[in-house]
Amino acid sequence: MTDLSLETRTGLPDTLAYLRSSFPQQDWRKHANFGELSAFWLQVHEHLRGQGAALNQATASYREGSLESARFRQFFAPALNQFLQHLNGHHQIEDRFYFPKFRTLDQRMVAGFDLLERDHELIHEALLATAESANLFLKTSRDAADAPTQAADAYASAADRLVALLTRHLADEEDLIVPAILQHGEQRVA
Repeated sequence: MTDLSLETRTGLPDTLAYLRSSFPQQDWRKHANFGELSAFWLQVHEHLRGQGAALNQATASYREGSLESARFRQFFAPALNQFLQHLNGHHQIEDRFYFPKFRTLDQRMVAGFDLLERDHELIHEALLATAESANLFLKTSRDAADAPTQAADAYASAADRLVALLTRHLADEEDLIVPAILQHGEQRVA
């Protein structure tokens, strides 16, 4: 049996992403059923990827000393807050509205969307750990020019894990959702 843990998987098996071979990613945007919902979904995912990457890059620059503490703090807290809220809100909409609709399209999709919901739980735990480590990091750096290395390392580790989980999850989610939209049409999901 394939390991489907978000922590270790490298993609979804064909048994879950059974529409992937019928709808290759390079052809998605050319398909007649590719519309506003599909484009928006991919845009939101790309935005989440970009937010996570920007935060990780700023943190790396700060830790390397190429970004001064004051500029980093000015960017970091609002950017992290926006990223975490965006991610949490996106997953809530999926879990409460879209995933239930996708499950009704074809019984074979249920296992895939169950897996994505489990991913959301793990990502949420990582989100909370990232927020907690960020708060400690900011607290320890408030009175000093540089945060203690231990707090910076703990935050960077938590954030790296969150972004890695999210990156894998988004790719897998796209492998399920976009082909399903192309197969069944946006009007059946929206």
